[in-house]
Amino acid sequence: MSKINAVCVYCGSSAGTEPAFGEAAGQFGKILAEGGVRLIYGGGSVGLMGILADAVVAHGGKATGIIPDFLTQRERPRRLGQELIVTRDMHERKRTMFDRADAFVALPGGIGTLEELVEQLTWAQLGRHRKPILVANINGYWDPLLTLVAHMRERAFVPESLAVNFLVCERVVDILPILRQAARGRAEAEKPMAIPAERL
Repeated sequence: MSKINAVCVYCGSSAGTEPAFGEAAGQFGKILAEGGVRLIYGGGSVGLMGILADAVVAHGGKATGIIPDFLTQRERPRRLGQELIVTRDMHERKRTMFDRADAFVALPGGIGTLEELVEQLTWAQLGRHRKPILVANINGYWDPLLTLVAHMRERAFVPESLAVNFLVCERVVDILPILRQAARGRAEAEKPMAIPAERL
């Protein structure tokens, strides 16, 4: 897979304390729509999730919201102008999000966002997928996590043989180009080596 057709975005069901977080979600939604990339997200209409999805739809893009049944009252799924999938539980939700996405992005969010991001990092570490994972470090929000991962590496709990490979950027405008470059690079690395004619 060398093309990014759909991006799964993990982000908060609240807007957080800094206007920059909402601005980033809205800006990224616009970028996805204009770039022809489908949004895969948690399905809610509140917080950063709502801002993100509203921006995608407002700019003519496509969004797929995936939400477990028990969260439909709390996070009020957005139905207008998008595909909505209601799952039985969180496990089915996360698996469906994974299956439909070509890459993953973490905007600011809470424990749920962190858990979803870390799960993708774990699956990648264990060799279950090679889809790009990007941490959007808006206003340094993810600095403590990046410091923790560095600390784990220094203490040899993340050995080089099981390196947690993920991308980091601070500007929303850089997210899609970085993901596309990563996808192209992976596709090149996975190409079968040509066999010289004289050896056939």
